[in-house]
Amino acid sequence: MAEPNSLIAHLIELRSRVLYAVVSVFVVFLCLVYFAQDLYHWLATPLLDTLPENAQMIATDVASPFFAPFKLTMVLSFFIAIPVVLYQIWGFVAPGLYKNEKRLVAPLLFSSTLLFYLGMAFAYYVVFPLAFSFFTSVAPEGVVINTDISSYLNFVLKIFFAFGLSFEIPVAIVLMCWTGVTTPDALRAKRPYVIVGVFVVGMLLTPPDIISQTLLAIPMWILFEFGIVIGSIYTRKKAEQEQQDDL
Repeated sequence: MAEPNSLIAHLIELRSRVLYAVVSVFVVFLCLVYFAQDLYHWLATPLLDTLPENAQMIATDVASPFFAPFKLTMVLSFFIAIPVVLYQIWGFVAPGLYKNEKRLVAPLLFSSTLLFYLGMAFAYYVVFPLAFSFFTSVAPEGVVINTDISSYLNFVLKIFFAFGLSFEIPVAIVLMCWTGVTTPDALRAKRPYVIVGVFVVGMLLTPPDIISQTLLAIPMWILFEFGIVIGSIYTRKKAEQEQQDDL
């Protein structure tokens, strides 16, 4: 039998954690797979609401009507199971952390999950209606808009990931300040470059229209400012903790 602190014991625990995470995703998938067609219709609603009369979505591949909803259900199952996956990661990593590190990481895991969900919700409820309205309004005369369901799914998943990851800016700033990579004052000094940078990122990650680019850049800027505030609080607490340890 492996000792509690041996490499084999850690590998066994890692295997168990990974299995729990995979099973949680699979269980959510089984619960959602029956509603796969309804889920895809829900995802396509922002586009369908902006399509001109007589326009519709099409499937250019014979298997697309099955695989597109199936793929969406798989990805959605992972998104929903993220809290369980992160809990398994936390359960594996936490025993090796110091007490002050646990106080830092636990809130960051919760906030990173929440911010990722908020980013996707912002994309669905704010960006998609405006962006799709713009796309359909600039179609040349005589062009019929018939979007392929697989292409649409790939497009919206990229936007979901882009906005979800972009909303993680406060978490990244807190980690950089905590580890000493940078300081809140240094980030404040770089604010003009950051403002230009978020608009460049918005241009690269979003469709080529000013609306969706701005709708990504402005929240990123606001989250940057919010991250500086939270980073200042964490840095101050870290300095106070170090002073207490020196006494």
